[in-house]
Order: sequence, then structure tokens, then C-alpha cells
Amino acid sequence: MILDSFIMLSRGDQRYYIMFFVSLNNVCNVKWFDCRIMCQTPAFSVRKTKREWFCPLRQTLPLPVFLKGPVRQQDNNTNMVSLICTLQSHRDDVNCCAFSGSLLATCSADKSICVYSTRDFSELPFSPLSGHGYGVHCCCFSACGQYLASCSTDATTVVWSMDTGEIEAVLEHPGRSPVWVCAFSPDSSYLVSGGSDGTIALWYFTSRTLRRTGAVTDTSIVACSFTPSGQLFITGSTYGDLRLWDLNMNHLHAEKNAHDLGVSCCQFAPQIMKGPDGCVQFRLASCGQDSLLKIWIVSLLSAAGIKMQLAHSLTRQSAPVLSCAYSADGQMLVSGSVDKTVTVYQANQGILLYTLNQHDRYVTACAFSPTAPLIATGSMDKTVNIWRVEDGSGAQGKSLSDQGALVSSSGGRKSSGHSRLMVSEWSEEDVLAWLREEGLEAVIDMFKSNNIDGEELLSLTKETLSSELHIDSLGLRSKVMKKIEELKMAPVSNCTPDEYLCPITCEIMKDPVIAADGYSYEREAIESWINRKSCTSPMTNLPLQTTLLTPNRTLKMAILRWTTCQ
Repeated sequence: MILDSFIMLSRGDQRYYIMFFVSLNNVCNVKWFDCRIMCQTPAFSVRKTKREWFCPLRQTLPLPVFLKGPVRQQDNNTNMVSLICTLQSHRDDVNCCAFSGSLLATCSADKSICVYSTRDFSELPFSPLSGHGYGVHCCCFSACGQYLASCSTDATTVVWSMDTGEIEAVLEHPGRSPVWVCAFSPDSSYLVSGGSDGTIALWYFTSRTLRRTGAVTDTSIVACSFTPSGQLFITGSTYGDLRLWDLNMNHLHAEKNAHDLGVSCCQFAPQIMKGPDGCVQFRLASCGQDSLLKIWIVSLLSAAGIKMQLAHSLTRQSAPVLSCAYSADGQMLVSGSVDKTVTVYQANQGILLYTLNQHDRYVTACAFSPTAPLIATGSMDKTVNIWRVEDGSGAQGKSLSDQGALVSSSGGRKSSGHSRLMVSEWSEEDVLAWLREEGLEAVIDMFKSNNIDGEELLSLTKETLSSELHIDSLGLRSKVMKKIEELKMAPVSNCTPDEYLCPITCEIMKDPVIAADGYSYEREAIESWINRKSCTSPMTNLPLQTTLLTPNRTLKMAILRWTTCQ
């Protein structure tokens, strides 16, 4: 169905909007909205004739005058959402998006974190950040925006300076298990991280030291969020539970089976509320593998402890919901799903405002900007979409179906059309032609005077660019290295069969081995995984019955034949 138009009619003493979703057979779905309370009544179908619209109740409505326009919220303070930018810097699945007051950070299974200015969504000179050994699952800004934390399968949470892009600290997770999630407290005094083995680490952020640890057995911690007061935090697990903790890691409350098949994300609204009896309340959103987005009221009762009450269970997405986030004022809630949609709700009443359909694969991440009417959504299609929620009184918004109007930012990887050779076989002229294609004319003279061919190109580092090629600009060195990394990954991203890639490193395997879980891995990667005490399967998180590894010679030969053909 395509949103064709909307009209306003009067029924009795109330005013309604009707939205017509026109299908190919000229039959429309109609939804009534009460302008005063935004309460939707059940939909019914009508068929367009020359002069009238008929509904099944044999009622007749005058043929309306259509008002063409963008998808809008049906109230007097009309808002609309428009896609203003698509970022294409990552070479693999985007796992998380996070805003500060002036920056956007995105992290990916490609092991990198990209950082953009929210002024024009250009990448900062030091972006992308490269310090993790494996895919990066989550990233978050400190309250002041000066620091960024990121966590990874490499069992670390890394703290980055947003002034320089340098690593400030590397926090090794207790037990050396992969870290799926991390979150700052509202005042950035604490940082919490959750691991695949169910461990939870609470860090003093100022001193970068471990304060407390906790654990939930037989599960992985995949979601966490601090209350607005910063005195409590909640965790969500693959087992489906939501658990509330204090700063001494005392377990205060467990909402078991909050989501069947597992929680995927949770976040507290930024506001503190007061209950009818004067108790402190928080609003919490959670989503999971049961395809539900739930809104909870968490009450701190002086005598009875903690109470969690389900306020709304939202069912507008047809597949597992992977991410959710509140707006800075707590009035809107956004979620992303395996069904490739992004939904935006009025948070207090759980009313659907928008459904956005611009991603080609699962929507894994979403975030609101704290200072501007912007939403970022990340996906397994390797892109990040930037949406603007605008006042409908302006005419700047574009229809969500107007693909031609979308702006693409941060150029994605370009294929080298001048040569069919492998990069290592490029001549000096091929390298110079590639530099021109990538817009790196500023370094052509340096490369030419140093006779850089394809093999030398692949061996360059930031240090050699500075010491040997004398490229003084940090931003230019970072841009060159980013393009070289894209070049190295291009065959993997474009056409490599998935079975040739190691599930841990996401790179082509050179020495594939079969582990006890039946999956094939790069030998060095799975041995490193096991040596870190992680005697669980990277794919299933179940215990490995044995650490014996069997060479997969058939797969190794297939990979060798494929790489030779490339």
C-alpha cells in the first residue's frame, strides 16, 4: 500500500482525518483519527467511484479534494519525517548508533567506529577509529560528549577522546568474554558493560577502574541502561529477563520472561516521574525476539521495593525488534526491526506516528539526537540513514517515497574499474589511477616519487605515510588509510561466499578448522577465543564439549580455488 493522500472531514461535533492507502485495484484502506485525542478507530475499506466513496456500512461520503504531501502526523501541530542523508562508510553490518550534542558515532562488524559532525554529517579527520580486533557491537558518548566508549568481541571496552581520536583507556572485561553492550550513567561517573558469559562490569569512569562485578548465569547480557537519576541500571539478556541493579551490584528486581526468546535492547526515558502515591517512577522501553516493543512503568516503592508494570505492548512490527530509543524529551520512541522497518511512536500512549521503509536489510540500531530533531538508523545493509522530524509548517520536508530527493553522504566504497588485476599485482600507474578515482589527487606526487605499486600500497601504514611519504596532514593520512582498508576488504564485501568467511573475524579463512559446535573458523581466531577462557561456541554461546579442532581441508581447497580465480 502507498500513502496517497489525506483529508479532513467533520462527523458530528468532532473533526477527523482520513488517510487513504491506494492499492492497484483502486481499493483503499481508510483510518479515522480524532484530532483532539489522536485515538484511532478500526479501519474499514472503501471503493472509489466517479462521485462518491462507499463504505461497507452503506454510508456515503462526498468525493474529497485530495491534499498531496509528505507523510504527516495527524494533529494541528503537524510534523513530518524526511530522509535527509544516507551514510555509507561501513563495510559490514552497522551494529549501533549514538549521538552527542554535536557528533554521531556508528560502529560495525567491520571492526571500526565512524564519527561524524551533525552539522553536515561529514566524517571527522580522525575517523574511522580502529582499535578493536573484532567486530564492534555498541558505542555510547559520555554526557559531555568528550569521550566515546565502544565494546567488541575482543573482550574490551575502549574509551576514545573525541578531541583527538586517540585511545584514552582499554577496559578488559572480567573473564575475557566478548562484550555486547556498554552504557554511561547520566553524569558519566560510571560505565557499565555486559558480556556474552552473563557477566556485568561496573567501572568508575573517572579513574577507569573496576568498581563491582555481577553475573546472570547461563545467558548473555545484550542490553543495559541507567535510570535518569543514575542510581540504578537495568540489564536485558538473551534469556528474556530484565533485571534491575543498584551501584553496589545488588539485584533489586527481575522481570522474568519480559520478552520470549530474548531481550535485544532496553532504554529508560530521560524524565523522572511521580506516581499517584508520590513514589518515584521511570518509563522504560524494551524490545526483543518476540517482535514486541514494550513500555514499562518502573516504580520505586518505599516499603514494597521495586514494581514493574507493563503499560503498552506495541505490535506494529512483524519480526524481532532489535533496537529502541527515546527522544530527549521522552515524547517519542523509535524502534528498528528485522522486518526492515523503523517505527516512531508517541511514547506516552504508544500511538504509531510513522513507519519508515528505506533500509534494505534488518534495522539493527536507532538513536535520537539530544539537541536536534534528528533520528539515526543503522542496518545490516551497511548504511546509516539520517531522518529529520520537522514542523509541518515548513515546506522543506520530502515525501518518504521520493527516492530521487535523498542525499547520499560519506561516499561508500568505489570499485576500481581501471583494472581487473588483484591489487597486489597493480603497477605504479594502476595505483595512480586508483588515487584519482578516489579523489586523492593531493597525494599523487608523493606516491609517484616513491614508486608505490600495488604490493607496497597494501603494506602502507599511518606511520609510513608520515615518515616515508611525508604526508603531514593527519586528516589526509586517515583518509588514505581508510581507502586502503576499503580496498583490502572490497573482495570480501562484494562477492565472497559467506561460508568462506570466519564467523569471528569476518575475513576469508586461510586455515579453516571445525570446532565442536560444527562450525568452521580461522584456526588462529578460534584458538585465541578458547584461550581467553571462552569455552563456549561463538555462534551458539553453548559450552564446547571439547576444544579439539579438526582441519577443514575441503573448505580450504575450495577457498584456494576461489581466490585463485579472483
